[in-house]
Order: sequence, then C-alpha cells, then structure tokens
Amino acid sequence: MTDRTKSTSRRTLLAGAVGVAATAALPLAVRAAPATSFFARTGLPIGVQLYSLGPELAADLDRQLAVLAAIGFKTVELAGFLGRTPKALRAAFDRAGLACPSAHVQFGAAAATGAEPGLTDDLGPLAEAMHVIGAGTVIMPFSIMPKPVPGQPATPPQAAFGMTADDWKHTADFLNAKGEALKAYGLKLGYHNHNPEFAPLGETFGLEILLRNTDPDRVLFEMDAGWVLAAGRDPVELLRAHPGRFRLMHVKDLKATTRPNFAVHMDPADVGQGVGDWAKILPAAYDAGVRGFFIEQEPPFARSRLESMKTGFDYLSQLSA
Repeated sequence: MTDRTKSTSRRTLLAGAVGVAATAALPLAVRAAPATSFFARTGLPIGVQLYSLGPELAADLDRQLAVLAAIGFKTVELAGFLGRTPKALRAAFDRAGLACPSAHVQFGAAAATGAEPGLTDDLGPLAEAMHVIGAGTVIMPFSIMPKPVPGQPATPPQAAFGMTADDWKHTADFLNAKGEALKAYGLKLGYHNHNPEFAPLGETFGLEILLRNTDPDRVLFEMDAGWVLAAGRDPVELLRAHPGRFRLMHVKDLKATTRPNFAVHMDPADVGQGVGDWAKILPAAYDAGVRGFFIEQEPPFARSRLESMKTGFDYLSQLSA
C-alpha cells in the first residue's frame, strides 16, 4: 500500500468514525425514522401546537423554538401572537427553521387589546398578518356563545356548556360567512373542537350540527383527538363518518382515569403514554384527508413541557401505522 493510499484510507476511517460519533450524540428524535413508520411513509412533518409550551414561551421564544427544532419538529401552530408582531414571529420561526402553516385566532382580540386581529374585526389586518407569518389556515378555536349561561363561566370554551342546537347553527353560519370572506384573501378557515361539542342535543350534538351546516368549500375542521376521546367518542368513527372534512389534527393523549365528560376536563398524558390508539387513529385520519398533525398537551405536566414534547415526538416518529 502506498503512502498516498494509506493516507486516504486513514482519512476515510476518520470521517466514518466522526460520522458515527456525531450520530450517536444526537437525540433519538432527530435520527432517521424507520421506513415503515407512519410519518416516514406519508412524508408528513410532525408539528407542535405552541399552546403546549405555556405562558413561559413568550419570554423564551428563540431558545424554546430552537429546542423544538433540535427535537425534530418541522412545523408549529400558533395560539396567539405571544406579544409579538407578525414580522417578529416570522423571523423567529425562520431562525429556528420552522414553518407555521396554521394559527388559532380569537374572535375580536384587536378590539380588546389593540394588538392581535380577530375574526370579528376587519379581516384585512388578520389576512395580512397570516401572510407575513406564512400561515395559510386560520383556526377558530371554539364556538361563539351568543347568550350567557347562568351559573357558568362567561369565557370560552366553558361557556359552551349551555349551547343549544340553534346556538350551534348560529356558529355554523358565522363560520360560513367568515370562511367565504377569508377565501378572498387566499386563506382557509377551520374549526377546532373541545368536548362540549359532543353534549347530546336530542339525537345529535354540536359538532355534528357544525359539520352538517357548514360548506366544505368554506370551512374545514381540525380534530382535537384528545377532546374527542375525553367525550367518550371514537376519533376513527368520526373521521370515517365525515371524509374530507377534517384536514388537521391535534394529537393529544389522556390517561385511562379520564371519565367521559362534556365539561372541558381530562387527565392528560404524554402522547403515546395514554389511551389513544394512534396506530389506528393516524391512518384513519390520513385516509379521511388530514394532512397536518400537531402534538398538543394539556396541563398539568409530569415533567418539563419540552421533555413531554420530545417524548411525544419520539413516540410518533417511530410509530408504525
């Protein structure tokens, strides 16, 4: 063997050793998922709903976004603007290498705070903000409550306890109108459920009324699978009953101690550590048209919020389904 060949061989071995060491030093989440895993098979990213990180996120945005990216997340979903302008949010996401395809938007936040535009405000500023952030879908996070409920909190989603069938139809009308208006700005409108939507109303329930009374060309749905489970319902059954209506999903888990209810209550678990049968739910969601998946978790947390997000990511990235 010549000196040149020996030198080349040493360089090759050294490069290989460095590559192996670097891979071993990475957290499991950022290693390649098995080809049979659901997310590898579909080519879809695993996202995170930023509500999961709590109020501390606003003061620690860059660091926590960097941690999410290092875990392996590719997308995030907003729940409020975290005290920042759309331009500042977009810059923060770009620094972390994260995309924000959708955002939860309140009803009239601009009127209340003078900062974030809402769905009952002039939609021009809201549309401009969404385009700056890069979000193509606006999500209405709970129903509108046209009438106060005696003895119940006046803030959503708890105020949905007393919703009548007519109230849900009023919400459907609101969604149709706003969905049509947002189309003119090149945006989609979606609705996100909790579990009061499943309270019986004769032979139907609130979410069924919304699904039946909204125009698919104007309104899509984001299924929060955790709240579906908390209501004692089967996400797979709901997905199969309404193909094409659910386009986004919150992947949220809960403990077996959760009793079925319609009162916005659950005993939360890290994704993959609870009762959710994700090997069945995720393929059913994909078959029904869901193309955006976001881990979301309710408090209280048994560990740090970021650790819980990594636990969920690691589980989903390896899940064969």
